[in-house]
Amino acid sequence: MTAGTASLDQLTDWLSRFRDLVTEQQSYLTELDSAIGDADHGSNMTRGMNAVMEKIGAGGAGAVDELFKSVGMTLVTSVGGASGPLYGTFFLRIGMTAGAATALDGTALSAAMRAGLEGVVARGKAEAGDKTMFDAMAPALDAFDASLAAGDDLAAASSAAFTAAVAGRDATEPLTARKGRASYLGERSAGHLDPGATSTALLFEALAGALAKG
Repeated sequence: MTAGTASLDQLTDWLSRFRDLVTEQQSYLTELDSAIGDADHGSNMTRGMNAVMEKIGAGGAGAVDELFKSVGMTLVTSVGGASGPLYGTFFLRIGMTAGAATALDGTALSAAMRAGLEGVVARGKAEAGDKTMFDAMAPALDAFDASLAAGDDLAAASSAAFTAAVAGRDATEPLTARKGRASYLGERSAGHLDPGATSTALLFEALAGALAKG
């Protein structure tokens, strides 16, 4: 494919890279979650993404909607806590929005991920500054769109998204959580990175890696 489109193979590689990253960072994600959550984010994400790769490896999706609907349903049914439904909804909405395409250009990929973010917000009711995955995902998508608007290709736009996701993740550290299990801690939740924002940064690291090949 050209640098201006993301092929089905590249989108599958995105998921594979995300699985590898959450697996590598499983202990770290769990450590973060042990401070302000249920200490299961790393294990949940690893189990979920392993189930995803087993599912799509066996199925061989022929279109983007098939791929991401399968991913979303697998996460919803295999991952406990909040992360399964939230990430599952994100990927389901991507599939629903992308439709039966075999590749996505920048505009289509942006629209699909935006729909995913809207799904996360609808399910989790999070806003900026609530110390959730929203705080990494929303800036990442803004940076992605800004890069495309400036004329950059998908590789550069996804790299910009990753950089913004990392900044968004880091910005959660001083925040007091207002959503989820971490909100029960009140002021004690400050001083810790949000686990969901941290795994979201890995999601965009994986996307940047998959699209770097152009």
